[in-house]
This record gives sequence, structure tokens and C-alpha cells, in this order.
Amino acid sequence: MAFGVAAYLIWGLFPLYWPLLHPAGALEILAHRMIWSLAVMAVVMTVTRGWPALRVPARVWVLVAAAAVLIAVNWGVYIWAVNNGRVVDAALGYFVNPLVSVLLGVAVFRERLRPAQWVAVGLGAAAVLVIGVAGGSVPWVALVLAASFGLYGLVKKVVPLPPAASLTAEGLVLLVPALGFLVVLQVTGASTLTGNGTGHVVLLAGAGLLTCVPLLAFATAARALPLSTLGLLQYLTPVAQFLLGVFWAHEAMSPSRWVGFGMIWLALTVLSVDGLRRIRRQAAAPTPAPTS
Repeated sequence: MAFGVAAYLIWGLFPLYWPLLHPAGALEILAHRMIWSLAVMAVVMTVTRGWPALRVPARVWVLVAAAAVLIAVNWGVYIWAVNNGRVVDAALGYFVNPLVSVLLGVAVFRERLRPAQWVAVGLGAAAVLVIGVAGGSVPWVALVLAASFGLYGLVKKVVPLPPAASLTAEGLVLLVPALGFLVVLQVTGASTLTGNGTGHVVLLAGAGLLTCVPLLAFATAARALPLSTLGLLQYLTPVAQFLLGVFWAHEAMSPSRWVGFGMIWLALTVLSVDGLRRIRRQAAAPTPAPTS
């Protein structure tokens, strides 16, 4: 439980970290995050002797590459949103994400939704519509974050690699483009790595550690906690982001946005209660007697 709470709270507190990397832009921060995450995971893989797990067929590497692209899009948009006063929009994306996961289950795995799930999805869609119409534009930050992370989770579901090996493999896929981008910035004089003091370098490198620690903590929690508990803990992240956006970044919340967020929270409540009831029914169901 401690590892699970720590993982989700660290993710929720990310908006406090990315502004510290100014004057680096979102793409430069993203590239450093990719490279330093790989460096941290290389140490983890060496200590745990996990490198042999990466000896997988080319088909698996195609899936890993797809996951790497999706998480890069998610990270990049999230960093841009935080550093451009869109923390609440980012929080909305992670509130919507569980509903996107439900829809992906229907679209990809042909899962049948229970009535409560349809109600939750309908409320979520209506909430996005309310926020979009009231704001005069599509809440694209939230939708991109929700879709990219939902698809990332879908791909990760079928990648036959342990968590540490999977994250390392994604880092290897992203290494060349990330390193190439940083080299171009350095050559053209647009890089912020040099000329902004040692503290700036340490903070850029720290993005790697900040990325890997919650992921490893989550992997530890996921092995020990029931899925119902993890499902409820996941809301710690967008709640923390939302509170930071409203009370720390002082982002505007119009009455219509409050209505939209209220509808999202109601949808998630319906989804969570339905999931908990289903798990309890399954746990209470009698186990079939073994046949001789």
C-alpha cells in the first residue's frame, strides 16, 4: 500500500517539478527524460541481472516501439501542458483515462459493458462536451493524454516483458531520436544544458530518476495489492494534479468547468462502485467442487 500511494502521489506532484527546468522547453525536457530514464533503468537491469529478458523476437520489439511512441507523446504533451498553465487540463486527461480504458476494452477485446459502465462512459462523454462547448474549444490536452495513456496501457497488456525490462526496452527505442535531438540543440546553440549552472544539469538528470522511481514502486504495489485497491488508488494522481492546478497554479475554473468536472467525478464514482460490487460478487461465488 505504501508503494502504491507513493507511486500515485509522485505522479500527481509532477507539476511541481517541470517548471523547475526552465528555460528548457518541453521537447528538450522530454529528450532528457528519455535518456536519463534509460540510464537509471540500465543500472537497475544490471543490478538485477535482467538484461537477458530483452532477448525477444522482432514482433515483441514492434510492440515495444509502439508503446515507446505512445508514452513519448503522453510525456511530451503533459510536460508542455504543465509548463504552459494547463495543469487542470492535464488532470482532466487522467480523470478521463479510466473511461477510455473501458472503451478500448469494448473496441479491442470485445468486452461487453455492464449498464453502470455505460452510464459512466455516457457521463464522461457529456462532461467533455460540456467543458469543450463552454470553453469554446476541444479540450485536446485532456483527450490526447487520456488516449495516449489508454493505448499505452493496451499495448503494455500484450508485451511479454517484466515491467523493468519493458521500460528499459522502450528507453532503448527512444534513445537515438532523443540523443539526436539534443545533439542538434547543442550544435545550433539552442540547448539549455550548458550555461544555466550545475543545478540545471542536475534537475534535467533528475527527470530520469523521477520517472523510474514511481514506476518501480507501482510495479511492486501491483504484485501485492488487489486490482480493486489499485483502481481506487489511481485517482490520487489526477486529484493531486487538479488541486495543484486550482490552488497552486491558480488556473481559472468557470462554473461550466466545475459542472464538467463534477460529471466526470460522478462517472468515476459509478465506475468504481460497480467494479467493487463485481469483485465482491466474484469473491462470494462458491468455488466449483473438483471432479474426480
